[in-house]
Amino acid sequence: MLVPGSGPAVQSTDIPLVTGLVALAVLVVAALVLWLVSRSDRSSRPPAAATMPLPAVPAGAEPGLTALLIELAEAMIAAGYGVSEVQQTLMRVATARGAPGAEVIVFPTAALVSVPGETRVETAAAVVGAGSLRLEQVDAVGRASAAAADGAVSPAQSVAELRRIWAMPPAYPPLLRTAGYALLSVGLVLLLSGSLLDLLVAACLGAVVGGELLLVGRASSTVRAVVPLLSAFVVALVVFLLGRTTLDIGVLAPLIAPLVALLPGALLTTSMTELATGQLVSGAGRVAGGIMQLVLLAIGIIAAGQLVGVPASDVTSTAVRPLGDLAPWVGVAVFGIGMAVHQCAPRTTVRWILLVLYVAYAAQVIGGIFFGPVLAAFVGALVMTPVAAYVARRPTGPATQVSFLPAFWMLVPGSLGLVGVTKLLGNDRVDAGSVLVTTAITMVAISFGVLIGRALVGALPGQVARFTRSFPLPGRR
Repeated sequence: MLVPGSGPAVQSTDIPLVTGLVALAVLVVAALVLWLVSRSDRSSRPPAAATMPLPAVPAGAEPGLTALLIELAEAMIAAGYGVSEVQQTLMRVATARGAPGAEVIVFPTAALVSVPGETRVETAAAVVGAGSLRLEQVDAVGRASAAAADGAVSPAQSVAELRRIWAMPPAYPPLLRTAGYALLSVGLVLLLSGSLLDLLVAACLGAVVGGELLLVGRASSTVRAVVPLLSAFVVALVVFLLGRTTLDIGVLAPLIAPLVALLPGALLTTSMTELATGQLVSGAGRVAGGIMQLVLLAIGIIAAGQLVGVPASDVTSTAVRPLGDLAPWVGVAVFGIGMAVHQCAPRTTVRWILLVLYVAYAAQVIGGIFFGPVLAAFVGALVMTPVAAYVARRPTGPATQVSFLPAFWMLVPGSLGLVGVTKLLGNDRVDAGSVLVTTAITMVAISFGVLIGRALVGALPGQVARFTRSFPLPGRR
């Protein structure tokens, strides 16, 4: 009989028992909802035909295929797909269009396509990744890529549809989208255990940053490059000045929440996924870009701290939350609605977005109880990935990206990395190293949670053929 020489290193958790029970109840309710939806879909689905003829594969490459592949690569990169997903989708489209020997090379900023013909090889290259798409456009790109891979429309029709998607006007006016950003900032403050004053400050600063992002959305890359630094400086200056008063205000929650769209957590996490799957150039490039983004944000925060005399090590202070243990669960809904409005998600997709958000957060809580805070996000990503895929298969469900991205943004440790870089550039370098190491481990955990979730979905019978909407590994916000 073996007797352990010492007890486990972790014997308890800071997560209240009530929170764990609520998380378990949320997962049970979500599973019940998905089961009821599945039954409803089966009962309302018309009977299948006796024979379903497959679309004929052309003998040679269809005219306009090269242009379609380039346009699709640009749209998918802007929609937040990882380079592996873009390459796989483009190869499916090329094979369905009579060019199984096509060669596709995709990077976060460039795409190269070569399509062999009977007498010559047609090659095209394009600069991609110069912009990003709203959720309504992301959903449309997912459907367009599925139609292109199925051969349901001609290459010319697909190209026209993709260009129409780029030109789509926002579903909501700028003022409402700015309010949506303020609302998602409030939701994050609730998730970060902020006080009532924290909520008010985050809402005001979120409106300022949200309006600024809309103003510079179509500006040059040079202008957009300085936005993180200036935004961080303004937000930190206001928060630090209020922190020097006698008001009941924390620092971390109102500081991080308005900057959520500028945090490169998704970018850094995607880089880990690409490095793990052999996409070394893309992964290394995303790592460099994410680190630079963190440095710009940290410089802005440190500059504001030096100006008003607040040490960088004080950025983690928090206030007392007014709603207690209920606050995060309310914050999930507020965050989801604010994200849907700001990113112009189709109205029919909001309920699916909220479902995936609650599943991700509940799974993260359960993971925190059993595996600790570092691997909690791994459990959240592992559970939400199949749910997002299942939602995409519903007749009224959105493309996987639409429900997946908001949940992914809620899980990414961008704020933790920002705190670490801020401390590293400040005076608390020892603690900064610990925070940055924890951030890196958490990003790797999320990446592998997504990868394992994808593998589980792909291994199920009948899933591969229905996976034409592709699974997201988001790299852009």
